[in-house]
Amino acid sequence: MDRRSFLRNSALGGAAAAGTLAAPAYAQGKRTLTLVTTWGRGLAGVHDSAQRCADSITAMTDGQLTVDLKAAGELVGAFEVFDAVTSGQADMYHGADYYFVGQHPAYAFFTSVPFGMSAQELANWYYHDGGHELHDELGQIFGIKSFLGGNTGAQAGGWYSKEIKSPEDFNGLKFRMPGLGGKALGKLGASVQNLPGGEVYQALASGAIDGTEWIGPWADEKAGFQEITKIYYTAGFHEPGAGLSLAFNRDVFDSFTPAQQKICEIAAAEAHQWNLAQFLSQNGAALQRLAAGGVKLMEFPDSVWDAFGQASMEVHQENIGDDIYKRTYESVTASMKSSSGWIQRSEGAYRTQRDRVLGG
Repeated sequence: MDRRSFLRNSALGGAAAAGTLAAPAYAQGKRTLTLVTTWGRGLAGVHDSAQRCADSITAMTDGQLTVDLKAAGELVGAFEVFDAVTSGQADMYHGADYYFVGQHPAYAFFTSVPFGMSAQELANWYYHDGGHELHDELGQIFGIKSFLGGNTGAQAGGWYSKEIKSPEDFNGLKFRMPGLGGKALGKLGASVQNLPGGEVYQALASGAIDGTEWIGPWADEKAGFQEITKIYYTAGFHEPGAGLSLAFNRDVFDSFTPAQQKICEIAAAEAHQWNLAQFLSQNGAALQRLAAGGVKLMEFPDSVWDAFGQASMEVHQENIGDDIYKRTYESVTASMKSSSGWIQRSEGAYRTQRDRVLGG
C-alpha cells in the first residue's frame, strides 16, 4: 500500500472508531484550474479535444471551476505534464497516456498498444469491461484521477523518406513513434525517436528523422508533412484507436463537490465522442486532397505486418511480469475478443455488402 492510501485509511479508521466520521471537506467559491497539455496550441484535433474539455467544465459549472488551458511549452513541456500534475504544479493534464510508459508501462493501454483495440472497442472496454477501473487503480499509485477525454480513431502508418518493402528496411531508420509501438519498431532495428507533436515537422524537414507517424490524413495535412515527402502509409499497427486522457491531481479532484466531479467525468466522455467524430469526419476529404497533391498512398506488405506482430508480442512479454500490466493486458484481450466478434459479423459484414452493392 502506498503512503497516501495508508494515511487516508488510517484517518478514516480513527474517525470511525470515534464514531465521528466527518463529511468530506469540499473547496468553496470560484476556482481557476490550470490544465497543461501534451499538445502545441492549435494542433489539429488533439488541442481541440483539450480545449473542449476545458470549455465544457467551465460552462457546466457556471464558472465555479474555470479551466485555464496551457498548451505545451506555455507552463511546462509536453512530456512534463504528468509530473506537473502529480507534484501539484498544475491541477490537471490532457494528453496521450502512452507518453508516460516510463512511469508505468500499463499507461500505454489507455492510449493504444500495437495490435490493440479500435476506437469502438476501446470505448466498450473502458466504459463497460473494467477499463476505467484499471485506469483508476493505476492512477492511485501516482495520485491521479483519469478519464478518457478524446480519441483520434485509427492512425496512419506514417510518412517515410523511402518505400518499405521488407522488415529489413527499418534497420537504421530514424523514425518518430511513441509508446509501445515505438518499442516494437526498435526491435526491427529502427532508431526510434519520441518527439512532441510540435517538433515533428522540423525534425522531418531537417533530416533529423527519416520518417514519422502522427495521427491521420487531416491532422497530418495540417502539420504539412506532405510538403517534405510524398510516401504515406495509410494503415498502421501501432495505434488502431488512440484514446486521449483528461487527468486530475487526485487531491484536487477529491476537493470538488460530487456535482463538480460528475461534470468533469461527463465533460471528458463527451469530448471523447466529439473528438472521435471530428477526426473521422475530416480524414476522408483530407486523404483525397493529399492524393490529388501527389502523395503516394501505400500499404505495408504482409511480411512487414508479420514482423510488426512478432515484435509487438515481444514487447508485451517483456512487461507481462508486472501485475497491473498483466491484468490490464488480459482484460483488454478478453474485451477485444468479445467486442470484435459481434462487430465483425454485424457492422463489418454490412460495410462489405454496402460497398459491394453501392460500388464502394
